[in-house]
Amino acid sequence: CTFCIFPFFSRLKPLHRLQRIQMSSHVEPEVLLEKVGRTGVITINRPKVLNALNLTMIRQIYPQLKKWENDSEVDIVIIKGAGGKAFCAGGDIRAVTEAGKAGGSLAQDFFREEYILNNAIGAYRKPYIAIIDGITMGGGVGLSVHGRFRVATEKTLFAMPETAIGLFPDVGGGYFLPRLRGKLGLFLALTGFRLKGRDVQRAGVATHFVESNKVLKLECFLCFCPQSSLDSEKPFVLEKHLSEIDRLFSSSSVEGIMQNLRADGSDFANKQAETLSKMSPTSLKITFKQLQLGAALSLQDVLVMEYRLSQACMRGCDFHEGVRAVLVDRDQNPKWNPSTLDQVSDQLVDKYFSSQTWDVWIKL
Repeated sequence: CTFCIFPFFSRLKPLHRLQRIQMSSHVEPEVLLEKVGRTGVITINRPKVLNALNLTMIRQIYPQLKKWENDSEVDIVIIKGAGGKAFCAGGDIRAVTEAGKAGGSLAQDFFREEYILNNAIGAYRKPYIAIIDGITMGGGVGLSVHGRFRVATEKTLFAMPETAIGLFPDVGGGYFLPRLRGKLGLFLALTGFRLKGRDVQRAGVATHFVESNKVLKLECFLCFCPQSSLDSEKPFVLEKHLSEIDRLFSSSSVEGIMQNLRADGSDFANKQAETLSKMSPTSLKITFKQLQLGAALSLQDVLVMEYRLSQACMRGCDFHEGVRAVLVDRDQNPKWNPSTLDQVSDQLVDKYFSSQTWDVWIKL
């Protein structure tokens, strides 16, 4: 069966026998932290905004994870989302953008503490199981992909769409994406391609797959959950394109990739060229270099690099313009600056990666 490799999971108690950890006095806490038998359970509880992650939530999750890691009465940790639509659709980017415009410190605090949490998940000494049932993007990827086990369902929708808002695939994207097979990670990073259901496992983002109606059983008795056969006969959505992706995205530059796509002329290549033409040119070049460097770095070093990048993006214009066009005004018509790839010089890209006086990092 799927989870029989975890012999101690059979000691889990049913969900109705839980010990709730004292939370704040809010009627609807944004994060629920519970002990279920010998399992720590984190529930992201902002379903009305697709469980978007904010700084307050990060500051609740991180210390509890560290506490459970040293608790001899906790064997595993499970993280899930409330509401049935999303695990976590990303960070609360609008709040970060507004604070940045007002000169507040949220843009620094949010990214720094989010990445510290991501690193803690990646280094967690106990089994960490993310049930990514529903939309899983951006910050939600950071809460899941670095854990030991990621369980997708037929409702999972995974993407790293940051190049469309003038950012880059952060939360450790520079670590896990270049470690996917071939050029698949680079393809996902540049295009923001959406993976659904079992394809999330086939791509290597999820480690396991179960049907959503069996998630509650999974939470109670992980080792007894049978292997799901749903959609097992369907091929990976990108299977027939993997060799094309490897060939077309094998280049020393984003411009080279665009040349490959346009020269190829296939429907698939034309569609990807059209997609990339809508993305921030600066974000595309930053992302390309991010994945190049990240392929040889540790997760911690990648997150340090991404913190520098995040702060440079906050100081630039494309991120604010992307958030305006996609999330605020929703006209889907961002005015990128620079507006073309050839206007984004290597010197400009290098500045995003250079350490500056504002590059302050809390020891991980």
